[in-house]
Amino acid sequence: MPEPVGKGVARRKRNRTQRRRTGRRSAFATAFLVVAITAALMSGLLIFGAARYFEDLPTLDAIKAREIGANSTVYADNGTSLGVLANDENRQPIASNEISPWLKKGTVAIEDRRFYEHGGVDPQGIARALITNLTAGRIVQGGSTLTQQLISQIYIVKQRTLDRKIREALLAVQLEDRFSKDEILTAYLNTVFYGNNAYGVEAASQTYFAKTAKELTLPEAALIAGLPQLPSQYDPYEHPQAALKRRAQVLAAMRDTGVISVAQERKAADTPLRLKRGRVYGAFKESFFVRYVANELAGEPDFGEAAVRAGGLTINTTLDPLLQRQARAAMEQVLPTAGDPDAAIVSIRPKTGEIVAMASTRAFRTDQFDLTSQSRRQPGSTFKTITLATAIEQGIDPSATTYMSAPFSWRPDENSPTWDVATAGDNYAGAITLENATLASDNTVYAQLAIDVGPANIVEMAKRLGVRTSPLEPVPSLTLGADGVSPLEMAAVYATLANGGVYHPPTAIKTVHDATGQQLLGERNRGVRVIQDGVAAEVTRILGENMHSGTGTGALMSDDRPEAGKTGTTDNHTDAWFCGYTPTLATCVWIGYPDETKSLYNIEGVGAVSGPTLPADIWRLYMDAALEGTPPVNFAAPKTPVAWSGFTSQFENRIVSTVSAPDLTLSMPPPLATVTVQADPAAPGDPAATTIAPSTSAVAVP
Repeated sequence: MPEPVGKGVARRKRNRTQRRRTGRRSAFATAFLVVAITAALMSGLLIFGAARYFEDLPTLDAIKAREIGANSTVYADNGTSLGVLANDENRQPIASNEISPWLKKGTVAIEDRRFYEHGGVDPQGIARALITNLTAGRIVQGGSTLTQQLISQIYIVKQRTLDRKIREALLAVQLEDRFSKDEILTAYLNTVFYGNNAYGVEAASQTYFAKTAKELTLPEAALIAGLPQLPSQYDPYEHPQAALKRRAQVLAAMRDTGVISVAQERKAADTPLRLKRGRVYGAFKESFFVRYVANELAGEPDFGEAAVRAGGLTINTTLDPLLQRQARAAMEQVLPTAGDPDAAIVSIRPKTGEIVAMASTRAFRTDQFDLTSQSRRQPGSTFKTITLATAIEQGIDPSATTYMSAPFSWRPDENSPTWDVATAGDNYAGAITLENATLASDNTVYAQLAIDVGPANIVEMAKRLGVRTSPLEPVPSLTLGADGVSPLEMAAVYATLANGGVYHPPTAIKTVHDATGQQLLGERNRGVRVIQDGVAAEVTRILGENMHSGTGTGALMSDDRPEAGKTGTTDNHTDAWFCGYTPTLATCVWIGYPDETKSLYNIEGVGAVSGPTLPADIWRLYMDAALEGTPPVNFAAPKTPVAWSGFTSQFENRIVSTVSAPDLTLSMPPPLATVTVQADPAAPGDPAATTIAPSTSAVAVP
C-alpha cells in the first residue's frame, strides 16, 4: 500500500534535512581534519627545523634550572627585607604517593588530557586549542602540554617569545625522554602557583582546606586543579562563584575523559566549597604591600605571571619603611581607641609614581582585604577637584565665572527623576565665583558646573588623571563623589596634578633580578602628559588657597611650605577624606567603616566626622613627619597658560526669589526642575555629605 502523500513529503523533508546536517558535519569534520593536520605538520616542521634556525640547540644539561622552592625576596627601598613570595613554608615539595589521585586526574583532564599519549609536544592539542579559540572568537584554551608548562616554570629560557616557545618545545621532548610521566606530573604539581601565596599542591591544600594533598576529596581536588589557569580570577576566597564555575569545568573534563562517572560529577558539583584557611603562610613585615607587589609584577607585560610563579627573584620595591611607620603613627595618634573606624593612607612620589607608603589600620592576619587598593569608597567632595580640572581645560575661568549658590533642582526630561542639591544647614552665598565656591565646597554650584561641562567629560578626565580601575557613571552626581574609588586611585589623581599634569602609573616595584643577578625588570619612566601644565597649575592654585582660607585649613602643615588639598565627606558621614599634595609628595587619607553602613559620629570627641576634621589631622601629622628636614619646593610655573574661553553657563538665567534668606527658592526655565542639595561647610568640623545617587536628595560636607 503506497504511503500517504503527507507522510511522503514529511519523509523527504526529513531526508533533505538529514543530508544537509550530514553535509555540515562532514564539512566541519573535513575542516577540522585539515586544521589538525596543518597544525601537526607545522609543529613537526618547527621542531625539525629548529636545528637550522638556532645556532645552539638547547639541552637540559645546558639550561640552568631554577631550584624548586627558591625564594622570591621582596625588599623595601632601603634594602630591608619585607618577606618572600615563595619559601619553604608555602612551597612544600612532596612525593607522588603523597598526592591525591583525584588531583592528578583532575589536573590532567583540565590541563592536558593527552598527557599520557604525547611525547612532550601535542600537535592534536594545538589543533584542538586552535579550533576552540576560533569557535569562541577569543583565547579560551592553550596548546601547551603539562611538560611544556613545567619547562617554562623550572628552566630559564630567556629569549623572544617565538624563540622561547620553540626552545621550550625542544626541551619538553628531552624531558619526556629522561623522566617518567609520573615524575613529570609530580614535578608540575609541586611547582605550579595556586594563588594566595601557595606554590605546589601541598601548600594549596593547606591554604584552602587545612589538610594535606593526600587527604583531598574529589570536589576539593577539582577546585585546586582548576586554579593554575587564573589564580586571582578563580580565588575561592575572593570570587567563590567563579571558583565554583571553574570547579564544574574540571569535573566535566574528568567526566569527559572517563575518570569519574556522571553520578560522581553531580555529587561533587553539588558540594559546597567548605573552605578552611590553613596556616601555611610566609612571614611578612608588610603583608598587604607584598601581595600588591606580587599582583603588580604578575601584570607586567614584559614580565608576567609565570616568572612570579617560578620564584628565585630579588624584588626591590618603592616602599619607604620610615614613611610607612609615620603613616601608621599618624593614624594611631588620631584613632587610638578600640572600636574606632578604620583608616587608610596612600602616599606617592608625583614625579615617578612610586608608592612610598601604603598602610591601613587593618591587620592582614585577621582580614586580607586591602583598604588602600581594593576598597571602593565614595570620595565625597575630593572628586570636585576632577570636575574643576575639566572646567578649566574647557576654558572656564574660575575667578571670573559666577554661579548662583542656592537650592538647585535638575530634571533633564519628564521621564527622569529629580536630582535635589542643597548645602549643609541651608546656608547659601547667592552669586559666587567658581573659585570661591570651591573654597566653600559648595555642592549646588558644582552640581550646575557638572551639567555644564558634561558628566562624560568628567569621567574621561578622571581616567586620565588616575582613576583607571573603578567604574564611573557619567551622571551629574559624579561630581559630588557618587561612585566608589580606591584611596590609591585618588592619590594617583592628586599626584598627577602635583606633577603638572603628567601621569605616572602608581608602582610598587623598582627592579627585579633573577637568582644569577640578571636584571629582568628595571626602573621605568612611564610618565605621560594627560592635561596641560597650565590646567594643573590653576587647579593647584585654587587648592592651595583652600589650605589657607577654605575647608582645608585643618590640614595646613606647620612649616608653611607650598601645598594644596581638598576635603571630602559622603552622605550621612559614612566616609571622610583628605587628599592633598606638595610638589614632592601626594597623599590621600580615608576614614570609615568598610564592613557596615555606619555613620562617623562621636569619634574621638568629634560629633560628626568630616573631611576637615580627623582625616585632615592625619594628613597633617603624616606630611609634617614625612617632609621634616626637607627643604620646601615651589610648584613649577606653567609653560602653557590656560586660554580662557569667555564661557557662559546654561544656568546664568536662574531666578532666585531671595538671595539673603537662608531658605532660598528658585525657578528655572524648562526642562529644569527643583533640586535640593547641601554644600560643604567652609569651617572644619561643620557637618556635610555628598549625594549617593542622582535620584536622591543629599547633604554635602567638605
